[in-house]
Amino acid sequence: MVEKSEVSPTPSDWWSQFYSPVRQFGERVADFFSPSSEAATTDDAYEISVELPGVSEDEITVEVHDGKLTVTGEKRASIEEKGKNYYFSERMYGSFRRAFRLPADADAENVTATHKDGVLTIMVKKLAPSTPTPKKIKVSRS
Repeated sequence: MVEKSEVSPTPSDWWSQFYSPVRQFGERVADFFSPSSEAATTDDAYEISVELPGVSEDEITVEVHDGKLTVTGEKRASIEEKGKNYYFSERMYGSFRRAFRLPADADAENVTATHKDGVLTIMVKKLAPSTPTPKKIKVSRS
C-alpha cells in the first residue's frame, strides 16, 4: 500500500539528536499545513487523491523518483482592498509538498494525474505479478 513518506531520515550523530525535538516540531507544523490526501488501491492501480482547492494545474508538480511520488506546488493569495471594510482570511497560502512511498509493485513508468474541482487524482498502475518458473538444478557426482 502507498505510505506517507517521512520528511527526512533520522540522523545518527549526537549534534543532530540534540536538535531532534526542534526538527520533529517543524515536521509536525509542515504536516499541519500540508494538503489533505488519501490513498487507496484497486486490482490494477494505486490511487492517490490530494485536496488542492484554489490551485491551478500549472502550479502543481508531480514527480516519481526512487520509489517516491512527490506532489509540490504553491497556492497564491490574491489581495483585495476596498475602503475601510474589515476582511479576514482563514485560507492557507504558500508552498506545499507531499511525498508518498510507493510499493514494490507500483509501475513508476505508468503514472497519470488529473485535476478536477480542487482535487488532484494520481493513478499509479501496478506491475503485472510475475509467476516464477521453476528452475531445475542438475545434480552431479562429486
